[in-house]
Amino acid sequence: MKIVVFGAGGRAGRQAVAEAHRRGHQVTAVVRNPAGHGDLADVKAVAGDVTDAVSVAQAAAGQDAAISAAVDLSVAPHDFFTASSRALATGLAKVGVRRLVVVGLASIMPGASGAALMDEPGYPNEYRSFCLGHAAGLAELQTSDLDWAYLAPAGDFDHDGTRTGRYRLAEHGDPASRISYADFAIALLDEIEAPRHRRATASVREV
Repeated sequence: MKIVVFGAGGRAGRQAVAEAHRRGHQVTAVVRNPAGHGDLADVKAVAGDVTDAVSVAQAAAGQDAAISAAVDLSVAPHDFFTASSRALATGLAKVGVRRLVVVGLASIMPGASGAALMDEPGYPNEYRSFCLGHAAGLAELQTSDLDWAYLAPAGDFDHDGTRTGRYRLAEHGDPASRISYADFAIALLDEIEAPRHRRATASVREV
């Protein structure tokens, strides 16, 4: 397949690029400044802006599917995630790319009570604005005509974790759950390659 990865310079994005390359896919890695990402030398790296529909369309032209792992902490979370969802929906549709898998956030996924994790008693509110921004971006995605999936770690990423080659999908989030970036990337690519696509959200956790 030909797969475009937005936010390819971040931890999740780099692992998605590596996993796609490992499986033999042709990868286009979209970053703000390709010259600053020498670690993407084995794939095609291009400059792009995930919040601009024209830029998204230019990067995605001729691709079969897209992954978005993009984050910009210099912009208000609500503004960034809603703008990126709208730009992806418009830009990908313009060039005929329907399949999109987005790296999500555990905090907005259902917890054991059925409510979002961020709304459960005792959940820390330090990053609530970031969580609400992610939720707003998902709401925008849900109004699109894309064939999309939203995958989030069930709790958080294990920043030092290694690739085990295993993961499982979970119905609920769990703040204590961890998964390595490399194993999460396996879930992303499995979803891209799935013969039956669906509009869905899912939590991903370690086995």
